[in-house]
Amino acid sequence: MKLKNAFSILPVLLIGLFSGCVKDMGVNSIDKTSSTKNMARSASETPLATVDLGIAGDFAILSKSGITDVYKSTITGDIGASPITGAAILVSCAEVAGTIYSVDAAGPLPCGVTNATRLTTAIGDMQTAYTDAAGREQPDFLNLGAGNIGGKTLTPGLYKWTSAVVIPADITISGSDTDIWIFQIAGTLNMSSAVRMTLTGGALAKNIFWVTAGAVTFGTTSHIEGNILSQTGINLQTGATINGRMLAQTAVTLQMNTVTKP
Repeated sequence: MKLKNAFSILPVLLIGLFSGCVKDMGVNSIDKTSSTKNMARSASETPLATVDLGIAGDFAILSKSGITDVYKSTITGDIGASPITGAAILVSCAEVAGTIYSVDAAGPLPCGVTNATRLTTAIGDMQTAYTDAAGREQPDFLNLGAGNIGGKTLTPGLYKWTSAVVIPADITISGSDTDIWIFQIAGTLNMSSAVRMTLTGGALAKNIFWVTAGAVTFGTTSHIEGNILSQTGINLQTGATINGRMLAQTAVTLQMNTVTKP
């Protein structure tokens, strides 16, 4: 009698065991498929290409509607404005270790150089570079930190935000000297006072591109690394410093700043 009961239970046990095995196989198959898909995507990715600045890359500051200044700023690199008249470049000769280009003889004297052709080319290259960088697709990071990237370490890649970005605390940009960073920002970019960007691992400012549709403001005594490609204005508050370029499709505002072209 006991033997009969044991045999009647055996099919039930076998069915349960088989079902469990099938279930486990299903989970493992899903994990394996997911892993293979991710590996295939990674293997197909090509390194992020840099942004070609053209002649605009020769400038530390380039603007379409003028450069204002609160004395004394220190600028290492060429600056220029076009198509606005040279009278809108309010930086003095003593503040610039480089050439001040203007479209007419109204530029700063006695150091201003009139070269409308060069400036027209540079402005065109600046706009082309902005269109290229802003149009890059398939971001590696989308809306990181919901727009607040204070305290973060940013590895190489394409970043995209569909809103404004704020930097209320120090950030680190970490990578090699061949890595590229492109930060696409649909809104404004605001960095708080005394906040710093730090490069580690060999990362270079020339390979970092901040691409903003809205205005850019860097707070007092803050420090910035990289190229700023702004569709609107770029504002450096008192004592802010930048190792990079400021390429604005409207105005650039300086207040006792240090600007060094990388």
